[in-house]
Amino acid sequence: MEAEIMVCGGAPRRAYGLTANMVYMKALSSCGRISVSDDHGRWKMETMPTPRVMSDMIILPNGDILIINGASRGTAGWDNARSPVTRPVIYRPNMRRYNRFSIMKASSRPRLYHSSAILMTDGRVLVGGSNPQENYNFTGVEFPTDLSLEAFYPPFLARKHKHLKPTVLSMDEILIYKKSFSATFTVPRFLRMGTVSIRIIAPSFTTHSFSMNQRMVVLKGVVVVAVSANTYKFTAFGPSTKEIAPPGYYLLFVVHAGIPSSGMWVKIQDST
Repeated sequence: MEAEIMVCGGAPRRAYGLTANMVYMKALSSCGRISVSDDHGRWKMETMPTPRVMSDMIILPNGDILIINGASRGTAGWDNARSPVTRPVIYRPNMRRYNRFSIMKASSRPRLYHSSAILMTDGRVLVGGSNPQENYNFTGVEFPTDLSLEAFYPPFLARKHKHLKPTVLSMDEILIYKKSFSATFTVPRFLRMGTVSIRIIAPSFTTHSFSMNQRMVVLKGVVVVAVSANTYKFTAFGPSTKEIAPPGYYLLFVVHAGIPSSGMWVKIQDST
């Protein structure tokens, strides 16, 4: 088992203090990945297309990482940032180096301090908020308080992928550690058995650019068999240990050829 953590962006040293003089330093554009399951793990560094501070990072069901919200100058804090970054970036960890970042369509709203993002069951990402002012201030400032919500649609939700999208028909709602479970799903055009994976994602609590508890686990022992035309059944095993997936509720996705189903809520526990 390999467990990785990824950290991107931020502000350089001295950035916070300089904002008192209305000096807004350029944010960091570096990204680092490290395997925490490797006793000799080392940071592997890459560079984002744009510098970014106060971003939110969301694990998508297909394993890609969404980097959204934030600014390219300044730092976190009351009215401490300038140059909002409105174009999200998707990082694809399994692509070749230097081809992993893709820039997405821009939002019309700057989202700075106190913005947030969270994965929804249908694969969209709910994005909302921005309050860089010390009080709720809706007028007369460069970046007013914004209470709006919007949804980001990852590329896998495009219509051209509809024929590859699985739909879960029935499944076990309780997953037991190391025990097998099964579910049936349909897909209009099934490619091959090796293109199916089962993934669980812990719902995160996102605040101040940190998504507490966020993790994705790819389950082991997946076997897929055809049941009827366009209908299939998979069998997989629950997580191996509580360290890998602590007890609680998760969203489970069936991913086929990189295209995820809608998420189904499941509960992971010791026994029934």
